[in-house]
Amino acid sequence: MIGRILPSGVAAAELLAYPEDLKPHPGEEHLITKAVEKRRRDFIGARYCARQALAQLGEPAVAIGKADDGAPVWPRGIVGSLTHTEGYKAAVLAHKLRFRSVGIDAEPHAELPDGVLDSVSLPAEREWLAAALPGTGLHLDRLLFCAKEATYKTWRPLTGRWLGFEDAHITFTVDEESGGSGGGTFHSELLIPGNTTDGGSPLKSFDGRWIVADGLILTAIVEA
Repeated sequence: MIGRILPSGVAAAELLAYPEDLKPHPGEEHLITKAVEKRRRDFIGARYCARQALAQLGEPAVAIGKADDGAPVWPRGIVGSLTHTEGYKAAVLAHKLRFRSVGIDAEPHAELPDGVLDSVSLPAEREWLAAALPGTGLHLDRLLFCAKEATYKTWRPLTGRWLGFEDAHITFTVDEESGGSGGGTFHSELLIPGNTTDGGSPLKSFDGRWIVADGLILTAIVEA
């Protein structure tokens, strides 16, 4: 599903059902020895997807480490992003020579829990939601959260810094061919200085795509 919102040159793999015989890479087992079962399955499943994506890029199926902040540590020359939610795990990877960063997220297509929206959104975003929600059949509050997560996952590898929910203003468009309910684009305007550590231009904004499919919201940003 997520491949539908990715450009050429980006590899993607996903799991909609968890194989009961799926095992971690031997080089990763030490990272999850104390993890509860759900955490183990999320970790193993997402990294299994990552190795499928690595194979698509012509790269070996290596162990994928974990940084101090929990982010995956990719092989040299690779950028990527992982996501997992109930019934879905995915990885999106690309060669760093072609793309600077990738960020994806998957969320259930359901309303955010009470009290969450105010903590993850800006006043302007809540105003848009109030005007756009009626009659759409879409859980746009969850879409906003999903896009914020993809924004952070794209930002962090390039800056090495935190990006709060209040540090990006996100706006959305809907594809006309979707009939108003299938997908579109989003624009993340960054509200703090975007100095990077990769020698590239400072970040000012990201552009991404989103879809709703099979009860899920999927968002993706690929920064060239």
